[in-house]
This record gives sequence, C-alpha cells and structure tokens, in this order.
Amino acid sequence: MPRVPGVRGRLKDNPVVGRKRVLLAAPRGYCAGVDRAVIAVEKALERYGSPVYVRKQIVHNIHVVSTLEKRGAIFVDDVDQVPEGSHVVFSAHGVAPSVVQAAADRGLRAIDATCPLVTKVHREAVRFARDDYEILLIGHAGHEEVEGTAGEAPEHVTLVNGPDDVDGLQVRDPERVVWLSQTTLSVDETMETVRRLRERFPKLADPPSDDICYATQNRQVAIKKVAQEADLVLVVGSANSSNSVRLVEVALENGAKAAHRVDYASEVEQEWLDGVTTIGVTSGASVPEVLVQELLDDLADAGYGDVEIIKTAEEDLMFSLPKELRRDEAGTQDARALGGRAR
Repeated sequence: MPRVPGVRGRLKDNPVVGRKRVLLAAPRGYCAGVDRAVIAVEKALERYGSPVYVRKQIVHNIHVVSTLEKRGAIFVDDVDQVPEGSHVVFSAHGVAPSVVQAAADRGLRAIDATCPLVTKVHREAVRFARDDYEILLIGHAGHEEVEGTAGEAPEHVTLVNGPDDVDGLQVRDPERVVWLSQTTLSVDETMETVRRLRERFPKLADPPSDDICYATQNRQVAIKKVAQEADLVLVVGSANSSNSVRLVEVALENGAKAAHRVDYASEVEQEWLDGVTTIGVTSGASVPEVLVQELLDDLADAGYGDVEIIKTAEEDLMFSLPKELRRDEAGTQDARALGGRAR
C-alpha cells in the first residue's frame, strides 16, 4: 500500500509532566486472511486487467479499498451489478451459497477470497445443521460475515447479538443447540455470551475449536497489555471494521484512560494529547502498516518519538491464494500459491 500524504508538524510538542513515549502493540495490522484477500484482488488485476469487480469491500478498510479502486477494482453491493461474464472477487468476509449461485447464474468468473478461518465456520454451520442442531450464531446483525455464515443454513441459525440477547431466546429443542461465532468479536464478550447461553441451555454444544480468529485474539491480548500503562490508546482502523472497533473497547476495559479509533493520522486531535505521557498504538487486522507509520511520524512531531514495541505473540502464518490465482497464464506457480509459514 502506498504512503498517505500528510501534513507534518500538525501536532505540537506541548510540555507534559514525565517522559513522552509510545507503546506499539505487536501483533497489529494485516492478518493472513486480509493479506490473502488483498493480494487476490491485486493479482486478479494483473492477470485479467481492469476492471475486476469485488462484491462488498474486500476488507473493511477505506484506504485499502480506495487504493484498489485506483488500480481498477470496482466494488459493488451485489453480483447483479456485475456485467455478465466478468471476473468477480468475493470478499474476505465470505458469502452465502445463494450469492455463489447468483454469480454462476450470471456467468461470472468468481474468485473466492473468503478467509479460510471464516470458511471453517461455514463448514461447521453446514455440519451442525445436517445433524439437526439449532445454531446460536454470536455476531452482529448486518455484518457480512454473519450474513454469509447464516446463509449456509438459514433455517437452523438464530442470531445472538450479545449477552443481553440470551434471556429472550426461544429454541426448538434445548437438548440440541450449539454456538458458533463471528470471527472478529471481542473474546471476552463472546465468552460471556457463551457463559450466559450455557446457563440457559446446559446441553449447549461447543464448536470443534474457538471461532474467534487467532489474529483477533492476538491483537486484543497485545492491546490489553499496552492499555495497562497507557494514558491514551490510538487504534488505526475503519468504523466498519468490527475488530478495530473492539480494540478501542478492549483498551478502555483494561486500563486505558482514553481511546480513539482513526482511519488516518490526520484525524488525531491536539487536545487528545493534553497531559498525556504514554500513548498506546495498534491497528486492526485489515490495516496496512503504512497507516501506522504515518501515525508514528505525526506523534514524533508532538514529542512522542520514543517507541517501545510490546510484543505478545509471533505471527508467521500465510494462507494459500485462491485456486484461480495460484498459477499465471504460462502455468508458473506463484510463490504465495500454497501458503504456509513465513520464513
């Protein structure tokens, strides 16, 4: 992703009591699923030329979307807006089977950039529905990932927005209920919802593994540690990015005196820095590192040039590219084709 032009010197180096510093959370930014999805659009443009259509935002970040638009990607709300026979990429958040079928009916050449961890949840929904379980899907109404998962077994899925929804739930058979979740939620809130569900439905079954993705968990663990020492936490991420919004909430719940989400460094307000010695910085899983670096540059102008990295985990996972993009037109396999571990 290209650097974002900024106005240097916008933030002033006002005096505070104590040493100014930044605690920079690690891990932060791009996860493997986002990286895969963005590369999928870039490679589709390279291979097929523009335009390449993308259903919904490929990932929830306005900078990523605007950058890909400049390269020739066209983002649409649904496949009926894509000219017949065109290439269309499904976003990292996944789609319902009805969307896949609608694309096929229009003769679209679909490239599925769904995060493999979301695909895992889809497969769990299919399996539990086949076994006639009622699926209590913990997630946010209207989120693309929730719509995709629910679309796998709509007659078996009941949405649970959070702990406060539990008391009003009605199920067909309390003996055959299972919970699944949106992958980008707050770990703590999800576990509280599961606890409340189990109080109401003691026979509640668990998925084979926790649905909250590794990247969401890692970023929340890191910001919890940072927040304990931070007067202010700044989270880089877009408003429609569930995991970015949760990072603000997690920071406030774990000791940060204040926390704000920004898309760009230019959104930081001078008054946020009044009396602040320690600033925590992180970014959501769909945020390119260039946006964090722009923020660090601006904070350095304000006297926060001392940056300490707070690392709580290592991430080296890479997902394989969608099968349509693993080889070029000459048949040469891409270096990223099969994923694995970064070296």
